[in-house]
Amino acid sequence: MNYKKSIMTQYDYVIIGSGFGGSVSALRLSEKGYKVLVIEKGKWFKSEDFPKTNWELKKWLWEPKFRLRGFFKMTFLNHVTVLSGVGVGGGSLTYANTLPIPKQNFFTTGSWATLNNWEEKLKPYYQTAYKMLGAAKNPKLHATDLTIQQIAKDIGKEGHFEATKVAVYFGEAGRKVEDPYFNGKGPNRTGCTHCGACMTGCRYNAKNTLDKNYLFLAQQLGAEILAEKEVFNVSFLISEDGSDGYKIEFKSSIGKKQLESVTAKGVIFSGGVVGTVPLLLKLKENSLPNLSDYVGKNIRTNNESLIVVTSTVKNPKDYSKGLAIGSILHSDENSHLEPVRYGEGSSFFRLLTMPLVYHKYSLFRLLGIFGLVLKKPVILLKTIFANNYAKRSTVLLFMQTLDSTLRIKLGKITKMKTEQEDGPKPKAFIPEALNFGKIFGKKVKGIPYANITDVLLGTPTTAHILGGAVMGENTSNGVIDKHCKVFGYKNMLVCDGSMISANPGVNPSLSITAIAEYAMDKIPNKES
Repeated sequence: MNYKKSIMTQYDYVIIGSGFGGSVSALRLSEKGYKVLVIEKGKWFKSEDFPKTNWELKKWLWEPKFRLRGFFKMTFLNHVTVLSGVGVGGGSLTYANTLPIPKQNFFTTGSWATLNNWEEKLKPYYQTAYKMLGAAKNPKLHATDLTIQQIAKDIGKEGHFEATKVAVYFGEAGRKVEDPYFNGKGPNRTGCTHCGACMTGCRYNAKNTLDKNYLFLAQQLGAEILAEKEVFNVSFLISEDGSDGYKIEFKSSIGKKQLESVTAKGVIFSGGVVGTVPLLLKLKENSLPNLSDYVGKNIRTNNESLIVVTSTVKNPKDYSKGLAIGSILHSDENSHLEPVRYGEGSSFFRLLTMPLVYHKYSLFRLLGIFGLVLKKPVILLKTIFANNYAKRSTVLLFMQTLDSTLRIKLGKITKMKTEQEDGPKPKAFIPEALNFGKIFGKKVKGIPYANITDVLLGTPTTAHILGGAVMGENTSNGVIDKHCKVFGYKNMLVCDGSMISANPGVNPSLSITAIAEYAMDKIPNKES
């Protein structure tokens, strides 16, 4: 008997992570007849499980060793602070719903540039992603959006301002309806109330998170989802290229660390950059040595800046109303500005910010803050002790397509560390962003603030870390091929933000979804 041919596996595919890439993979593989298991380290969340504000840290933050079992994670690296999502549905639980298609530069740069005519090749998959995520144009601008629109007019860019396309069911505010997207196969939905709390979890069943589309439909086709489990090892069963299948070992991510394992013909890594990349680096040192030396390289941050401005006028407008991101200003061919909001009461971030002063050296930044205390003491005090902080505050998200990269390595003290790779290292201080912060500040009598780590260490904060398992022609310049298949191993793919191989310069969720759709389309139906 040929033992290799007789080996049986429990699943056809195990998917590690349930974000945009993992959810797409779960549905499309299930449709093709494969037996699928999704392993997610975070929890299942229903609408009523989400916190009312981000002060409910146990429901909002993910840091299980401190008994914080929410869905929002902050990862502090030496070059950047990373914001990400954890839970069944991954980043969709906490992202701002925004679904822009990147400009041409994204498709023609980076390690994937010569592998395909990506802009043309991905067009139908972007449309599929729009349909599956229930994309719709924001029908109503609110106070923050209107302020940005006025700024666009002031600088002669009014034609470059627009409402965002978002993954939200609008309908009639607060009214429940039967599934409006999948001919009754999906869950009931409720019309958006424009409460602004998208990023602390939609409590009104209006946000089109992945558990309401891709994952919901995949389960109907037999896909299994195992929550609160973290994969720590993947090894081949017999053949070194994995052609006979893999053993996937995991443990509880909450509570007792009971060890478990399953076997599968194929594996898809979909845990996001902060999940997939350190896992691949660990596996390369141990059970999967054929992985490319390129693992961890070409990490991008979308070159973004997050600036908070709090209004100090006596009777301010309510900047918490609307969508998390309801509009976007394309300030030039490489740059984009989006006003971001949190719902009423979500003022936890005021503890993590301090006035933003631009200078190369931290000592002079601190001296600059001291200068602000002398020059604008009243505004500073009003900002610090402002009532209704979320209603008064706007986060300005500034992003650029200008490229620079880092490398992630395993740390000896911390789980990961970063090194500068190509181009200038990511900066917390982008002059154009700070300029917009000052312009916005003048309109609302506020001062630009930034994350404490941005100001003290000069390191930026990003919600869009990308790369680390990028596409390439071979192992000398990539980890995966143009179909997201891992070099050196059979039936192994990467489908998450790690596969993004150039700087999109805009929110990447739609692109991750579209590329995952493309990759799954290349996998044949299961033979009966």
